[in-house]
Amino acid sequence: MTAPRQEDPRAADILERAKRAEGNVEESPAREPEHPNPFDLTGKVVVVCGGYGVLGGAIAEELGRAGARVAVLGRSRRAAEATAREICEGGGKAMALTADVLDRASLSAARDQLFERWGTVDVLVNAAGGNLASARNDETSVFEVPIEAFEEALRLNLHGSIFPSMVFGQAMAEKGSGCIVNISSMAAIRVLSGVMAYSVAKAAIDNFTRWLAVELTGKYGDRVRVNAVAPGFFLAKQNRSALLKADGGLTERGRRILEHTPMGRLGSPREVATTVRWLCSDAASFVTGAVIPVDGGFSAFSGV
Repeated sequence: MTAPRQEDPRAADILERAKRAEGNVEESPAREPEHPNPFDLTGKVVVVCGGYGVLGGAIAEELGRAGARVAVLGRSRRAAEATAREICEGGGKAMALTADVLDRASLSAARDQLFERWGTVDVLVNAAGGNLASARNDETSVFEVPIEAFEEALRLNLHGSIFPSMVFGQAMAEKGSGCIVNISSMAAIRVLSGVMAYSVAKAAIDNFTRWLAVELTGKYGDRVRVNAVAPGFFLAKQNRSALLKADGGLTERGRRILEHTPMGRLGSPREVATTVRWLCSDAASFVTGAVIPVDGGFSAFSGV
């Protein structure tokens, strides 16, 4: 004799939500956007770690244009103030925060400073990171990469997103709303030669993004979201010599990248920034645990 089937205690709740979505009851659980324009970030307080780099600066400026109050965070007070000043000169609101993303004490102090001035935090963008020349093995054997360089690249690109997420994410969890956006990479999903440490760190960022999304939404509600963008190839200080020759022509690596990019060009920082803006806005209110490629089709193309 078979035992009676046990009902899943979640089934009734799922059925009730489905009925509401179909309009079978008067009240629907769907949440309307807070603004008529769901991409508008007016009133939001945003922290951009590494907010004065090529991508981080573009993101900070874009979110400022969207109406957010932007805190530009990094180790260089002068660089953070310069980006904050540009945002203010463009009609936005911004401030500089000095902190090391690998130092939780300095991050906590920056959070206190932010709360003293603006009272809350709604969005965290983890844009600090980058590869280290000492951790590359383009011209040497991977076995010659110093373990210290590997660990430094790993800490910068992984711990440098985890620590800010713990400090600022806790404040979002406690109030039951907020958004974290991490910066991943094509190196997380496709093998790119010469960048083992960077690739390992960014692959971990993808996992961390999904893990934290499930953790926070499950425990603190559907208004706490975590996502990531995975940029393709953009010209920046750290990769310019790898992509361009001194005369401005493409290196062999640059040529091969474009051959495997269906759009046939490099991206612009603004194209990453506008995707981040979407993820931070009410337009993405049902998006969490996602890693969005912004790569001109690089990750989709097999090369054939």
